[in-house]
Amino acid sequence: MIETLISSKTRVKLLLKFFLNSNTTAYLRGLESEFGDSTNSIRLELNKFEKVGMLTSSLQGNKKVFTANTKHPLFNELHNILRKYIGLDRIVENVVKRLGNVKKVYLVGEFSKGMDSQIIDLIFIGDIDKSYLIQLIEKVEKLIKRKIRYLTYDLQEGKNIDFKQFDVEPLLLWSEEDI
Repeated sequence: MIETLISSKTRVKLLLKFFLNSNTTAYLRGLESEFGDSTNSIRLELNKFEKVGMLTSSLQGNKKVFTANTKHPLFNELHNILRKYIGLDRIVENVVKRLGNVKKVYLVGEFSKGMDSQIIDLIFIGDIDKSYLIQLIEKVEKLIKRKIRYLTYDLQEGKNIDFKQFDVEPLLLWSEEDI
């Protein structure tokens, strides 16, 4: 759906990269190898985003590193649109709130890196009804037309998770404190 509103595939990739997880940083050559697009098309889009203040940049050695400007007035709106685009809003609405004593839900994997994927990787922490989780995930997968891969941890295990094993900065999607 978002591709019909935004015709530039590079722009969509950059939106996902920077506005789904605000901790994401990237530089031009890294984006080139990640996206498989030309540096020129990526540079043009990065410059547009930076010019309107949606991205900020800094020099790290000889690299110009970009990150999302979370203070930009449209940041939260774009973040919410992207969550809806990939179906995370439905996961929270249809799965998390019905599972029992869920404390936290993290997004890991490709989406946490800001890359589009047909698989959503989630970590659930709490006292979770696993058989009900399986039923809900099957329903949500049909709604969002993406596969969901998940791990569950009880409260004690959840305190000791080493997120480095996932090779990505986790994105907290939902927390009990959000209620």
